[in-house]
Amino acid sequence: MTTTDTAAREEILGDVHQWLLREHGETVDPDRLHHVRAEIERIVREGVPGALVELGCFRGAMTLWIRVLLDTLGDDRPVHVFDSFQGLPDTTEEDEIVMPLGAMAAGMAEVEATFATWGRTPPLMCPGWFEDTLAEGLPESIAFGYLDGDLYTSTQVSLVECVPRLAPGGALILDDYADPEANPRTIVKFPGVKRACDEYFGVPSPVEALPGKGDLAYGRYVRPLR
Repeated sequence: MTTTDTAAREEILGDVHQWLLREHGETVDPDRLHHVRAEIERIVREGVPGALVELGCFRGAMTLWIRVLLDTLGDDRPVHVFDSFQGLPDTTEEDEIVMPLGAMAAGMAEVEATFATWGRTPPLMCPGWFEDTLAEGLPESIAFGYLDGDLYTSTQVSLVECVPRLAPGGALILDDYADPEANPRTIVKFPGVKRACDEYFGVPSPVEALPGKGDLAYGRYVRPLR
């Protein structure tokens, strides 16, 4: 696959960017798209080996963005998606919130429809709860992962299974990683995400709170080269 020339690439990305904000504004925003673009471009530029995975995809908006970024960079690695496709699991006391079982449910057909709109190759989808699918289903080496499990237990198992598989220089972006001390603009919506990260990595944490123009929260972990 050849790399799309710069002008054409920016036109394609601009069109998809606008469409995602218009049609999937409940799950994507300019900060999300910016952070993921920067990381995908880095791993391709630096030749970080391994697969690309997304844990928690809803209707596939971010999955599509990752696919288009790869396509326009001439990188034909597949995107592996893990989702219950039944919505969220039960919350626990570590989440400090209560969400109904099955909230934010979307099916695989909705992901396929998102991709069909842009004529892109759908991701490799692995349905089921993370604790049942990640250990056996994740690729052995991961270059990039977008972790969007929302809840404590989902984030915990995501880290346990993904971090050891990260290639040197590989990165995880953690949606809803809210650290108001590092980013005062942040609104804490899903406190269980940062709690799971702090328990897994320890404090001080190597997870970097990513700043943005909005009030949503993101974290970034990069596996050291050595």
